[in-house]
Amino acid sequence: MELFKIGFITVSLIDVIDIIIVTYIFYKLYLVMRGTIASQIFLGLTLIIIASLIAQTFNMKSLGWIFSRLTDIWVIAFIILFQPEIRRLLLVIGRTRIARYFLKINASETINEIIDGLKELRERKQGALIVVSKGDRLTSFVETGEPLQAKLSKELLISIFNTKSPLHDGAVIVNNNIIEAARCILPLSSTEKIGSKKLGTRHRAGLGASEDVNALVIILSEETGGISIAEDGNMKVCSGFEELRRELKKELETSDVKEEVKEIFEEMEEE
Repeated sequence: MELFKIGFITVSLIDVIDIIIVTYIFYKLYLVMRGTIASQIFLGLTLIIIASLIAQTFNMKSLGWIFSRLTDIWVIAFIILFQPEIRRLLLVIGRTRIARYFLKINASETINEIIDGLKELRERKQGALIVVSKGDRLTSFVETGEPLQAKLSKELLISIFNTKSPLHDGAVIVNNNIIEAARCILPLSSTEKIGSKKLGTRHRAGLGASEDVNALVIILSEETGGISIAEDGNMKVCSGFEELRRELKKELETSDVKEEVKEIFEEMEEE
């Protein structure tokens, strides 16, 4: 449906809708990145794209060819420079409520079984290291341990982390309420201390795993009975099981995408 003409350019209703949608997407992206280094690169890339479209519209072949080559270079440069942030941005999308619906993650059942198991293990003064996937298949970790593919349960966790069990060393990998493997080897983080506290091997392994994959790592200290959670290379000490439950529900059930995306670009600025 033709609306009007600008010279020889015909503008239809679809063209207007297309422009409005693209403008809205670019505007929202700019708001998220505003005030960061990424915003300057994004603005430069946007100007080049606009100039390229104008050149193509007026059939300026030489300028159109030059701008199209520049656009390709800027896109590649953006991907290379901000590869870690782009990866984390995609992980954020995988944490949304809609994504969890398609992945069929039963967070409530998973949380209850883990907390009940940890309570019993702490009473027995036994430690634990549990990696809970937030959508990704943690194949690289699973392959280092003993495959189980068993339904997650309090009793199974207690049996695995019993100090007399041959599976108690290493980590348990949980995905979609299934224990995929036990006695898995996790990469140690290069971080050896957080504040004045020196990290043990179990805590460094949990932190290292959280740096590499989209997962929440729960660490129960055998010596102190303390509970910590690691995510995205950060570690938090929980005051008790109620705080742990709140953190698990927050991370496994919902996610504020806008805030997490903004945090990513703020970290880019700091770097």
